[in-house]
Amino acid sequence: WLLNTSMEGFKLILGSGSASRKEILGEMGLEFEVLKADIDERAIRHEDPATLVSILGNKKADAILERMNSHGVPEYEGEVFLLTGDQVVVHNGKILEKPLDEKEARTFIEGYNRAPARTVGSIVITNVKTGERFESLDTAEVYFHEIPGEVIDKLIEEGEVFYCAGGLKVEDPLVSRYVDHIAGSMDSVMGLSKAIVEQLLKKAMESASAAKVV
Repeated sequence: WLLNTSMEGFKLILGSGSASRKEILGEMGLEFEVLKADIDERAIRHEDPATLVSILGNKKADAILERMNSHGVPEYEGEVFLLTGDQVVVHNGKILEKPLDEKEARTFIEGYNRAPARTVGSIVITNVKTGERFESLDTAEVYFHEIPGEVIDKLIEEGEVFYCAGGLKVEDPLVSRYVDHIAGSMDSVMGLSKAIVEQLLKKAMESASAAKVV
């Protein structure tokens, strides 16, 4: 998966330390730097998952831009875009974020034996030089066969579930074998839709080009 040649000539900053998001951007053939937002995500609440992830995606962009402005935006002739976002898992109408402890992780994962997990994510592209933003929401649903208790034990022991919304790491071989089907794309479930990233980057580039013409 490579972006077409018209998408060249920009610098990309990923505002996330997520291994999954790094992997997805790498698969897209994009080079990027990483800057983490370091905000207190649990201090920001909203009962609607779509609104929550939108707020968080934008708050992360705000925090990174503030830090960049205080240190000076790096010199670059082309456009500089910042990619931020957030994801939660919704299960039985309840918003699940990263599990706080082993008990919560077990409760989350066992719950997927009874009802599907719905991922709700935001993707925000910010033009660092102008502040203009382009945003989209993305959802997917994951339906599971029953995940055995010993597999859940091993997932908790590995520890990666504590870095994933809802303890949901579908790409883990221990988990993927128990996936019945996904309504949506795997990259959406992993936290970053390739199609949406490309769509938003194109919009951002087109807007920047139009502004130069004017």
